Amino acid sequence: MQVTPKVRLIRYTEDPEATVALAAKLCYSDRELDDLTDNILSGDNGKFIAKLMDMGHYSPVEHASFTFSVEGVSRAFLAQITRHRIASFSVRSQRYVSEDSFNYVIPPAIEQLGSAAVARFVGQMDTIMDWYRDWQSALGRGEKSNEDARFILPNACETKMIVTMNARELKHFFSLRCCNRAQWEIRAVAWQMMKEALKVAPNLFGDAGPGCLRGACPEGAKSCGKGAEVKAKRDALLKEIESEKKKSGK
Repeated sequence: MQVTPKVRLIRYTEDPEATVALAAKLCYSDRELDDLTDNILSGDNGKFIAKLMDMGHYSPVEHASFTFSVEGVSRAFLAQITRHRIASFSVRSQRYVSEDSFNYVIPPAIEQLGSAAVARFVGQMDTIMDWYRDWQSALGRGEKSNEDARFILPNACETKMIVTMNARELKHFFSLRCCNRAQWEIRAVAWQMMKEALKVAPNLFGDAGPGCLRGACPEGAKSCGKGAEVKAKRDALLKEIESEKKKSGK
């Protein structure tokens, strides 16, 4: 069955912006920690966070962490996201979990070719499922058969994972993977993750996203040339978040 990416922010540091502000102010204050903590928790840290970002003092940002559930993504996506090494990943195992009826991701480029192309792709996935089941049977089924039968599975095969990053690495991830030059699947997931992060820490991620949102495109000659479109997408995302907040009454 075809699937599409689904992202949820399932855990995060309690009051992430206050945590970052406390860590940063500790560096410049001679006050007792209890007193400093009370002051941070009772105040608005938005302006201070913005100043911190302008200063380029990023180490305190590492004290806030965010954990996402990600599903409806391909094994090709898995190979890309795990290149971000300052992160933690827990991934559904193809050794312990049978893939005899696996879900799969259909690339948009194939969908754009029309229904005949999609039917052809689906037929190929069905064929691979049959091959997989055949090898499971030949190998005796169970854990040992799964670990070798999986070698026949395609990159399109769906996987599910839990991903945790600290806020500094998350901002770096957004700068690379929200960019139009990023591969379409990880870009779609990155924008969903950024939306979830912005909901709970709008000041911390206020400048998050590809480099073209903050100035000249860092891709240089390889730029997509669509900076205005990216900015419009970001503005639309912020409006969507605001609209959702009003509907929920938060």
